[in-house]
Amino acid sequence: MIEVEIPGKEKIILNYLVSDFTGTLSVDGNLIPGVKEKLNELAEKLKIYILTADTFGKAKTALEGVKAEVIILSPGNEDVQKEEFVKKLGAEKVVAFGNGRNDRRLLKVAKIGIAVLLEEGCAVETLLNADIVVKSPIDAIDLLLNPKRLIADLRA
Repeated sequence: MIEVEIPGKEKIILNYLVSDFTGTLSVDGNLIPGVKEKLNELAEKLKIYILTADTFGKAKTALEGVKAEVIILSPGNEDVQKEEFVKKLGAEKVVAFGNGRNDRRLLKVAKIGIAVLLEEGCAVETLLNADIVVKSPIDAIDLLLNPKRLIADLRA
């Protein structure tokens, strides 16, 4: 669990990370170096789910050894599948990472939505539904490992 007091807002208590894979944690289906170790460190605080359409078919292999549940989504309506998954967990306790258009609803419904801008880019709709934008998944994970950074981004 991660607790953070945001000045001008309520206390945030996070129990889950729900992340996209392709373009968020990986480029061309290859996990960004250092992400495995950072995710495993974060797994000491949050239950991690990685939801993906698995565009390159590499997610399960790339994420071997990561303390996360990897869920390959059914083709079609991936945006709705991601949103519904977060709602079932309890959206107020979820932080989410994403970049693609099919992540826009994921970032909007989560308590904190973080858009990750890698080589693949980030859909404008997704950016507009994010609370924070970062340049790498390492930066996104480090926000959670160092919650005072969230205060700087989210204070009223």
